[in-house]
Amino acid sequence: MSGYQKNYQNEDVEVLNSEYGKNVIKLLRIRRDGKKHCIKEVEVCVHIRLDSVNEYLHGDNSAVIPTDTMKNIVLALAKCKGIQIIEQFALDICNHLISSYCHVVYVKAYVQEVPWRRLEKNGIPHVHSFICVPEGIRFCEAEQCQNGCPLVISGIKELKLKKTTQSGFQGFHRDKYTTIPDRTDRVLSAELFCKWSYGVCQDIDFDYSFRNKPTNPPHAFSGPPDCGEYSPCHQKTINNIQMLILARVPQEIEVTLNNIYYDVIDLEKFGLTNDKEVRELLKY
Repeated sequence: MSGYQKNYQNEDVEVLNSEYGKNVIKLLRIRRDGKKHCIKEVEVCVHIRLDSVNEYLHGDNSAVIPTDTMKNIVLALAKCKGIQIIEQFALDICNHLISSYCHVVYVKAYVQEVPWRRLEKNGIPHVHSFICVPEGIRFCEAEQCQNGCPLVISGIKELKLKKTTQSGFQGFHRDKYTTIPDRTDRVLSAELFCKWSYGVCQDIDFDYSFRNKPTNPPHAFSGPPDCGEYSPCHQKTINNIQMLILARVPQEIEVTLNNIYYDVIDLEKFGLTNDKEVRELLKY
């Protein structure tokens, strides 16, 4: 029949994902040790899944934990537990929600850190002043099920990398739609997103592990400091980064390099030569 529309009942459908939560909880935690202050500024997202879907199917809110409650729990944990390492803070959030609410069957906590660095003058660190240094943003994600072990993923994003030579792209497949020429010497510039899994967490020093891994992507990207290393294509550079990190964390890893393109500008109309010194940013 034209225009017929079936009226589905609850028993006709299955709710595949009933997660909900609170996003973008921003906070600053100050730890005072006499005159010396330490800070952690973070953004937190918390999602949970309940053991029923009555709120979806019947509008029954009796089991629903309000997202405002989740936000207040995050703030209270920042006070009571502190935030020394973001991975541990994410685990604290998961553990609190799983242990406090028996009807919560799954928790996921995402935490990212604002890259504050202590100010220094003549090599002397300031006791309470900091500068934001955008050398990538550290983040983590912890998840836990009832009666299960927590899993942690760590990573870094928005890390901008650039090398002005030792990069090319040639020998690629060509057809009638191909317009780009072979390039044997180009600027390779990209924004890095990289995350790795620790698997089941047992006695992991997250801070030490993280501080030894973010140095790997830039080194794999650039090669030896005195001579560099030629990159024949974008994909080979990604693989170099992945292999370096996998050597330290033999778990799942994900690396994305978003290209930032620069093209050599023709300056002849100005009576100037351009030996690949002036380039225009084409796409970001």
